[in-house]
Amino acid sequence: MSPAHPYDASIPVLTEVLPEVSPDLAPEAPAAAQPPHAPFPAATAHQAEDGHLLDPAQWAALERRLAERVLQQLQARVDFVLEQRIRDSMEEALNQALKGLTSDIRHGLHDALGAIVSRAVSQELLHLQAQKK
Repeated sequence: MSPAHPYDASIPVLTEVLPEVSPDLAPEAPAAAQPPHAPFPAATAHQAEDGHLLDPAQWAALERRLAERVLQQLQARVDFVLEQRIRDSMEEALNQALKGLTSDIRHGLHDALGAIVSRAVSQELLHLQAQKK
């Protein structure tokens, strides 16, 4: 069965991860020199923006930075979803535990009050019988 919406709008697509950049961002710049939110240079058919072919080291660096960026974004999303699911599961588990505890306390109080009332009535009857004699 195909979903009504083909994709989740909260998950970025590659065009959001790889926006067009200015020529002053060289593809061979080390990943540590750019902040984590800095865009990646767009490479088409293994070409840099200046028209030169990327050498294997530049291509590997570009691939590594892209993988790191996608992984960071996925981890942030996974962390959010995981936290929300744990919160929902904990809420459901705590509600079930609270219902069980409330039921146990209610039954315990019912039994205790029944025993107290029976004892009080019994003692009162004994007291009334003792006065008649």
